[in-house]
Amino acid sequence: MTHRGTRVLHVGSLARVEGEGALHLTVDGADVTSARLRIYEPPRFFEAFLRGRAHTEPPDITARVCGICPVAYQMSACAAIEDACGVEVPDDIRGLRRLLYCGEWIESQTLHIYLLHAPDFLGRDGAVDLARTHRADVERGLRLKQAGNVLLEQLGGRAIHPVNVRVGGFHRAPAKAELEPLAERLRRALDDAWATVRWTAGFDFPDADCDHDLLALSEPGTYAIERGTPTVLTRRGGSLRRFALRDFTHEVVEEQVPHSTALHATLRGRRHLTGSLARYAINGPALSTVARQAAQEAGLGAECRNPFRSILVRAVETVYAVDEALRLIDAYEPPARPFVDVTPRAGTGHGATEAPRGTLYHRYVLEADGIVTDARLVPPTAQNQGAIEEDLRRVVEQRLRAQDGPRAAADDAELTHLCERIIRNHDPCISCSTHFLDLTVERVPPPPRRLP
Repeated sequence: MTHRGTRVLHVGSLARVEGEGALHLTVDGADVTSARLRIYEPPRFFEAFLRGRAHTEPPDITARVCGICPVAYQMSACAAIEDACGVEVPDDIRGLRRLLYCGEWIESQTLHIYLLHAPDFLGRDGAVDLARTHRADVERGLRLKQAGNVLLEQLGGRAIHPVNVRVGGFHRAPAKAELEPLAERLRRALDDAWATVRWTAGFDFPDADCDHDLLALSEPGTYAIERGTPTVLTRRGGSLRRFALRDFTHEVVEEQVPHSTALHATLRGRRHLTGSLARYAINGPALSTVARQAAQEAGLGAECRNPFRSILVRAVETVYAVDEALRLIDAYEPPARPFVDVTPRAGTGHGATEAPRGTLYHRYVLEADGIVTDARLVPPTAQNQGAIEEDLRRVVEQRLRAQDGPRAAADDAELTHLCERIIRNHDPCISCSTHFLDLTVERVPPPPRRLP
């Protein structure tokens, strides 16, 4: 296919992602010579203004990093502070934390599936447009999301930026009778989650494959959510490798790149991917029986490396989160105290949990009186930026090489839509990493023809 002259495409703002940013593609014939995901929002300085705060404050402060996944930030902060202070919370408090996290997985994964991602597969511009043609499906998604929100409200005090979480546990633990109405609602939500798997399994998925290393937490005997050890599945289904959480920033190295205000992270110098695809590949056997059945019905094997099919994995994880929440409620007995005391001491603490978008790492350095002297937050989207850029380059090249004829104008429109889909495959929370999409495509003109 031939392209003459330099073509520039501008997309004012990418819909159906969280935040703002831009993409710059340089295309030379059918080759993409560069793909740069440019996050231009000013840094938010959370790490800076955590310094000088008391050790009890990071869970409430960092929750404001994201309005969709505040629990992830709260749980990672609590884990890191408790690690620095040498405190291990008991199993009953840990179970409540996992239950709260299930609520966030349900609402966040459902939001992405129904409102952000599904319109791509059904030829609709967005959720409102989708509701015109698939009203019952959208209503199901809203019911499912609301079930997660109700769980957050019950345990966290409110659905956005919960206020009941504290270092050491919760300000208040619910009575067992308070969770019984939630169980009834979650049993209905499980039907909606199953219907979501069947619905998304009917979508038409483009062929694609990623060979990035995969990073997720793993915890023996369970599907890791609120705790675990960093585990790497090397590219192309190689062996598993684990490293200590205290070594996270030695293994996952962040660096500034010229085209983005957000840091890019690599795993020992290689691109890696974290999130649903990584969790499923590493921890799939630990899914509950119901969730494994859902994965089988969705046609998923032991591993999924097609980013377009990530919506299926998120649907399976939603089934798991609902099923796990029901299990936790059934086994729940209120703790004697809703929290354990966390006495400050000098030290460095590390914490990581599995946000819906992937592994979220926190590190805090405390003085003896509990004042934070240093903070480090490594969000999933910062880790995934390099993988997103590589997926853009590879899939766009495949599309360009598959097209025939000089259809530059049509190609640019198709290219814009394709790039947006590729980015939404990874559900980036750009605001978490510092926000998206202006698209610029620069085409390198062919050399001039020599006259005979």
